[in-house]
Amino acid sequence: MIMLKNSLLFLFFLGTCLPFSQAQKGMTADVKKNIQLRIDNGMNVGIVVGLIDADGTQYYNFGVKSLATKEKVDENSVFEIGSISKTFTGILLADQVVKGNAKLDDPLQKYLPEGVTAPTRNGEAIQLVHLSNHTSALPRMPSNFNPANPANPFADYSEKAMYEFLTGYELPRDIGAQYEYSNYAVGILGFVLAKQQQMTYEELVAKTIAKPLKMKNTGVALSPKMEKNLAKGHSGRQEVENWDIPTLGGAGAIRSTAVDMLKYLAANMGMQKSDLYSAMQLAHKNTRKEASQPIVGLGWHTANVGDKEVIWHNGGTGGYRTFTGFVKGEKKGVVVLANSATGVDDIGLHLLNPSSPLQVIKPSIGNKLRTVIDSKGIQKGIETYHQLKKEQADKFEFAETELNNLGYAYLSENKVDEAIAVLQLNIEAYPTAFNVYDSMGEAYQKKGDKEKAITNYKKSVEINPANDNGIQQLKALGANMDDIAADVEIADDILETYVGQYELMPNFIITISKEGKQMNAQATGQPQFSIFARAENVFYFKVVQAQLTFNTGADGKVESVTLLQGGQEIVGKKLVK
Repeated sequence: MIMLKNSLLFLFFLGTCLPFSQAQKGMTADVKKNIQLRIDNGMNVGIVVGLIDADGTQYYNFGVKSLATKEKVDENSVFEIGSISKTFTGILLADQVVKGNAKLDDPLQKYLPEGVTAPTRNGEAIQLVHLSNHTSALPRMPSNFNPANPANPFADYSEKAMYEFLTGYELPRDIGAQYEYSNYAVGILGFVLAKQQQMTYEELVAKTIAKPLKMKNTGVALSPKMEKNLAKGHSGRQEVENWDIPTLGGAGAIRSTAVDMLKYLAANMGMQKSDLYSAMQLAHKNTRKEASQPIVGLGWHTANVGDKEVIWHNGGTGGYRTFTGFVKGEKKGVVVLANSATGVDDIGLHLLNPSSPLQVIKPSIGNKLRTVIDSKGIQKGIETYHQLKKEQADKFEFAETELNNLGYAYLSENKVDEAIAVLQLNIEAYPTAFNVYDSMGEAYQKKGDKEKAITNYKKSVEINPANDNGIQQLKALGANMDDIAADVEIADDILETYVGQYELMPNFIITISKEGKQMNAQATGQPQFSIFARAENVFYFKVVQAQLTFNTGADGKVESVTLLQGGQEIVGKKLVK
């Protein structure tokens, strides 16, 4: 399963971005109902929402800290905030710049120990700013990331391993030329900033941010009070381990509460006076070339929504999903914390901009099947799935993640045969989704069937060449990698036929452009990203698990594009100018 096994954030998402409308005061009954349905239907275990505006702070609590104890979450419950930690790391860098102790264009090499060499390209060096804004040309994760315990994957990744990868890595493109989200790069940044001051990352966060802002329940390690108030992480309905990130902590190691995160937002928004405000303003400022997309400061990302600027970040670890953001220049901010592996971005975006839609919530087919399988057996579960999909497809949530999460729940209980049967159902339902094969590969690994594990991992990588986890697992299994397809080169005249605008839904258009040989895609209200060919008419993203297939009509002309993401297919007709 790709989810967030060795990742800390799912940054880019293709969704409807509508014109900005007046932000609502507080939380409406419809939003409360939507969130409660997520809890009732088993999508999320607990969700805490914090709102800040000119009138002060408000908190809304739904669900529990643990399905085992049933203890309710509240604004003092502790969550892993995942990649929101990157904004803390950006502020740490900005603080050193403001104080004159560092420069954004300082070369990374200046901060490395003797014997460690940062890669260069065409005579250019990686600068600190490149690490923070994801343009260093370093990868999302290092290839020597092979966790002994996948349930707590970062725990054994060492300083030695981090530096060994850095020294041996060859940059695939010019530094600063392209955005590629990198947990590894921001992890290095947090590490070297702390080393410069002879501290750990945790100590530097506490000294620079948490203590001055009186964020008493924010840190990397859990204090006794934080441990007591911890909302346990969940994947599906199963409790999972917390993540410990000792080396790459700057990418996602921080835990916090809604109370503390609103203090953090208040300081970032200038609503709470702080000596850090100058550094925070610097961290919000775009650090990329004019007109480059996405807009990135130091950690923080900016989305232009209508005539407003939303400064935001989201995050996730094995059992948590989080979102925080605010409208620049306005007194409106939000934090959403969840102790489960189902995203909450739509809640945060909707609370900042009511025109941004909330996900429609239906009962979980995964939860329904779990009940049937546990009481009547796997065969009855399979029959029930087919029957409900045929007769009540609109009544249940049949997304790819439903069976994927159920399969992993059975794997965590060592019920491997049940897991394989459930995951096979998912493959039948979503035969063109890479993650279903990646998950099946892991299931067969656990069963000890190396041959079938390799077959499924290869299918996964064939569908999505950017599936780093699948590639790493194939290498670990000793698979022959010669038949793994590389990017294909397409003739210019064919590429030109794909250029244009495609309407995926009303007011939501994806624009395909071409710069030299490089094809790019940009959705309404979102950044532009490069796409890469895996077949003549099939392209994939490297920053998100999504694929575009260009379709031709009987006359041979391109008439539409099919977006495949998250197990869903959306066809957009090409607009004629």
